[in-house]
Amino acid sequence: MLVQEFLEKSARRLPEKVALVCDGQRLTYAEIDAQANRLANALRASGLKRGDRVVICLPNGCPLAVSIFAALKADGVFVVVNHTTKPKKLTYLLNNCQAAALIAPGDVSHAVWELGIGTPPLQTAVLTSPVPSEIESIRVLSYDAIQEHQPSVRPLTTNIERDLACLIYTSGSTGEPKGVMSDHSNVDFVTSSIISYLGNKEDDVVLDVLPLSFDYGLYQLLMTFKFGGTLVLEKSFAFPAAVLRQVERERVTGFPGVPTMFAVLLRMDLTPFDLRSLRYITNTAAALHPAHIRELRAKFTWATLYSMYGLTETKRTLYLPPDQLDSRPRSVGIAIPGTEVWLEDDEGRRLGPNQIGELVVRGPHVMRGYWGDHAATSSRFRRGPIPGECVCHTGDLFKMDDEGYFYFVARRDDIIKTRGEKVAPKEVEAVLLELKGVVEAAVVGVPDPILGEAVKAFVVADAVKLTESDVIRYCREHLEELLVPTHVEFCRELPKTPSGKIAGTALK
Repeated sequence: MLVQEFLEKSARRLPEKVALVCDGQRLTYAEIDAQANRLANALRASGLKRGDRVVICLPNGCPLAVSIFAALKADGVFVVVNHTTKPKKLTYLLNNCQAAALIAPGDVSHAVWELGIGTPPLQTAVLTSPVPSEIESIRVLSYDAIQEHQPSVRPLTTNIERDLACLIYTSGSTGEPKGVMSDHSNVDFVTSSIISYLGNKEDDVVLDVLPLSFDYGLYQLLMTFKFGGTLVLEKSFAFPAAVLRQVERERVTGFPGVPTMFAVLLRMDLTPFDLRSLRYITNTAAALHPAHIRELRAKFTWATLYSMYGLTETKRTLYLPPDQLDSRPRSVGIAIPGTEVWLEDDEGRRLGPNQIGELVVRGPHVMRGYWGDHAATSSRFRRGPIPGECVCHTGDLFKMDDEGYFYFVARRDDIIKTRGEKVAPKEVEAVLLELKGVVEAAVVGVPDPILGEAVKAFVVADAVKLTESDVIRYCREHLEELLVPTHVEFCRELPKTPSGKIAGTALK
């Protein structure tokens, strides 16, 4: 199935159902489909060709959701960029993917033009607000005028499932951002796989506070439109109380989040809110600490918690069946339905239980590689067991128990090498989070002339008064000496990426 058909089929089946709640609006499937058709027709008329990239730099909202499906309906490839992206980086992304169209506010477009856009085949800018001054050599269209004047007839599609649907740029923590290429079949398979284990139905109402530039946030939109539910799309989680009021008002059944969001929730008094409509809560981006799992389940006794692991290159990889939470709280589970995973050592040998190795992923959700980066693609996407097949080497270290459940150990690049030995930051962070008063913790390696790298802990504490000596003493009681932090720094908050992950690179 083509990704735009998620919307189109739901619009035919449920035309008057509310599909999207955002920006104070309640749009039906028929309305969103018509708006996406209008924008797709405008893109086609402006010269967009099959396979051309459409960069969308907008905040979470109706125009962003419409633009994603419009690019697909025009046989294009959508590229969602976080709306807070600075002009210099946005210019890099436009050049990197050789974008033919940009959909953005006028001031963003103008800032890019002032920097100079190099030589991409950019020919069209669709603006959601007026541009401060004229932009030469580019066709400039008004998003509002398109919605007022363009026909709502669905454009004819020539794409097939093997055509690219989107580029999702990774965060670039180890270098320049890389565009992960996802074709329609990748997206179709993985959305169906996730929907199957979450048990989504048409009456589900899904909350999305995650940016649609983050694949976890994007897939809430795609999945919800596929199963015909309602998506409550918020700008962010900056005002948790207001978000919880929306959960209460819209009778939200699905709440996807990341550990930093749940850390905030666990510090709040939730008694003023009626959250009993929640059927499930999902977590990915980083593993939830067992203590947070226990607290979340205690606060939301009526909801099912799904602990998961994924990466942009495969979207979703592992999930823990909820009936395993009590017996394996530290596990992120087994392969999602229809896929296969295993562990390999540095020589490519498969490993058995209780051995640490790199997670390798096989299945229809393994993406097509990195846009314009053959070397990086060859490193990450390698030959699989069947001739012509590619598997994904995640770069993440795991171990597996005797029953085949997987446990995240560390990202290979995050391993701290101290005193000639290796330390996994997650092991130290897990102990820090057990210390009373610690709300968040992150551990990195910092240069040390004697140790090579020293273990440094960054700690966010609540009202409990903690000192560096308290933290180190507690770690000595619960960790071997090699893992005990040499340095402890207290912070009011930890730096986060736009998707809510703790930014380890910034800490370093």
